[in-house]
Amino acid sequence: MSSAESLPTTADVAPESFAGQLRLASAAEWDASVHHRFIDELFAGTVSDEVLARYLVQDYQFFDAFVAMLGACVATTDSKPARLRFAAQLGMLAADEDGYFQQTFAELGVPSSQITSPELAEPTKDFVAQMWEVAQSRDYADLLVVLVIAEWLYLDWGERDLPLPAEPKHRDWIDLHRGDDFRAWTQFLIDELNRAAPPLESDDGARLSERWKRIVGIERAFFDAAYSR
Repeated sequence: MSSAESLPTTADVAPESFAGQLRLASAAEWDASVHHRFIDELFAGTVSDEVLARYLVQDYQFFDAFVAMLGACVATTDSKPARLRFAAQLGMLAADEDGYFQQTFAELGVPSSQITSPELAEPTKDFVAQMWEVAQSRDYADLLVVLVIAEWLYLDWGERDLPLPAEPKHRDWIDLHRGDDFRAWTQFLIDELNRAAPPLESDDGARLSERWKRIVGIERAFFDAAYSR
C-alpha cells in the first residue's frame, strides 16, 4: 500500500503503520458508518425516539463484554503504563457512559426488561460474540483490534464538523465520542496496536486483518439495524 495514499482521520496515524494499512483497506465500509443516516440524524436532532431507543438498547448489550475486554488488556499487556491506562478507562465507563445510558433510557421510557434482556439484532449478536472471543483469548493484539475499531470509528463520526443538537439525549451521546479525552484514549489504543501487532504479512497479521474486516462490517450493519423492527 503506497504511503502516498491519504488517511483522512481524527487520529494521528501513519498510513504505512499496521492500523493505518487496515484503516485504508476498510475505507468504504468505515466511511459508510461515519456518514450513516443514523449519524446524520443524530447530529441534526431528528433521529426518532424509537430509533434512538432501539440503537441504545442494542449498544448497551456491549457494555459487559467491553468491560471484560479492558480487564483482559489489564491482565495481558506487557506495559505498566498501559495497564494503568486501561484501569483508568474502566472507571470512566462506570461513571460517565453508564450514566448516560440510564438517564436516556429513563427519558425515553425504555422498560427495564428491554434494557436487560432484549431480543438481540444479528449485528449485536455477532459483535458480542467477537468481543467475548477476544476477551477469552488473552491475545493482546487481537483485543486491541476490536477496541481500536470500536473507539476510532466512533471518534471519526463524533468529530464530524457539524453543529451539535440541542437535546441532551442526542448531544451527550456525541460528546462521549469526541473531545481531547476521547481522542487521547483512542490514540493510545492505536499506538498500542501498532506497537504490539505482528507484521501484517505474517500469519498472525493476516488473522488480525480478517478480524478487522469482519468487525468493520459488523459496525456498519449495527447502524443499519437501528432502522429495522
